[in-house]
Amino acid sequence: MRTYTVVPNVDAESWFVKLEDVAPEEVYDSKDAAIDAAEQMAKENTPSLVQITDKNHNVMEEKRF
Repeated sequence: MRTYTVVPNVDAESWFVKLEDVAPEEVYDSKDAAIDAAEQMAKENTPSLVQITDKNHNVMEEKRF
């Protein structure tokens, strides 16, 4: 199962979508845009998991596809 993680940069001015918690796949201006993109990637690569984290990398929400 692939894991896509949505995580803010240090000052939360932009958001990253990471695959398997490696290097960022994409950078987005808003949290909502990053979540939408991560969900789309997960839907295209099922089974997948989207994890939405806070600035401390604590998982706030998970969605399975």
